[in-house]
Amino acid sequence: MKNSWRDGNCISLLENGDQFFPAVFTAISQARSKVLLETFIWFEDDVGKQLHAVLLNAAQRGVRVEVLLDGYGSPDLSDEFVSELTSAGVMFRYYDPRPPLFGIRTNLFRRMHRKIVVVDSAVAFVGGINYSAEQMSDYGPEAKQDYSVKVEGPVVHDIYQYVVSNLPGHDTKRHWWHRRRNPAQENLKPGEAQALFVWRDNNRHRDDIERYYLKMLGKAKREVIIANAYFFPGYRLLHAMRNASRRGVSVKLIVQGEPDMPIVKVGARLLYNYLVRSGVKIYEYQRRPLHGKVALMDDHWATVGSSNLDPLSLSLNLEANLIIYDRTFNETLRQNLSCLIAQDCQPVDESMLPKRTWWNLGKSVLAFHFLRHFPAMVGWLPAHTPKLAQVMPPAQPQLETQDRIDTEVEAENPGVKY
Repeated sequence: MKNSWRDGNCISLLENGDQFFPAVFTAISQARSKVLLETFIWFEDDVGKQLHAVLLNAAQRGVRVEVLLDGYGSPDLSDEFVSELTSAGVMFRYYDPRPPLFGIRTNLFRRMHRKIVVVDSAVAFVGGINYSAEQMSDYGPEAKQDYSVKVEGPVVHDIYQYVVSNLPGHDTKRHWWHRRRNPAQENLKPGEAQALFVWRDNNRHRDDIERYYLKMLGKAKREVIIANAYFFPGYRLLHAMRNASRRGVSVKLIVQGEPDMPIVKVGARLLYNYLVRSGVKIYEYQRRPLHGKVALMDDHWATVGSSNLDPLSLSLNLEANLIIYDRTFNETLRQNLSCLIAQDCQPVDESMLPKRTWWNLGKSVLAFHFLRHFPAMVGWLPAHTPKLAQVMPPAQPQLETQDRIDTEVEAENPGVKY
């Protein structure tokens, strides 16, 4: 499968679970034939139970529902929670589930980090939002700032084809004499956005997402804004950001100021001297943990997805982003990020940079050498072979249901033999 730009899409920005969850749950509740859902995290909390309810209802209506969860990100769903779905016919799979060793999860690397939903091959959602209550803005200080997009139009079929190509039991190959228009797209109202679906895997698309970031930075003429939760990118991307700034492009970087993992802030600050002294403007987001993975360039280019700009996302994890070429969407995202900068960010100036001591210089040199050579080091590791484990339904759900019905009938008609 190749990346191809598609014209005529309608794309809406969704901020946090407040906007994302109602849109996704409504789309699933209106599904007629198929729902495909991939996510890194699904917790058994209020949000997770709402997702459970709409998927269960869809399956009971006869909709084909297929779910893929990461074995590391979602290890704690109860058997009862999952069994209720599988009993209704949901195809429930884990990506690389492994038993913990001495209580520690060992499947740390090459995770399935995508967050995708496709409904009836007519509407799709791509972004960084997981299914947990902490994605709601009213969760408290630990609520995550995050983004996704709702997509309608021809690119939805590309997303659908990609998702099913990674699932067992689906044949996505079509000979030229069998090709025809996708009927699910015929009734869609065309939009104006051009869109390209890109992904990172451990085969032929190892650096696709990074390459499109590099192209964007190389073509930027006026402004670049990058908001990324876990910022510790490869040397090439840092070099491209510095070069864009030196050309006169306003390069703004929003990173975590109140991270969910302290090491994130330590790593990002090792790069501050290099970027700030090159003219890059860095802002630390202070309101709550930043979980977004978005960027924009000038007045037309933007991207929203699951990929962080760190070694895990750029070299190990399975990721997916949507690249959008549309002035209206670009302006919507710009207004959102500009509001974050103005209201909730602390700008990093030279007075806040780490002091230029031998110790800090040594740490920075080590960090840069690590970033320069990390892709090659990853190549020494064995490539991850995707392992999908399907959760089977309970052994006798029909018999159990019949037993319950017989018991209820007997209670209503005591003394009658059946």
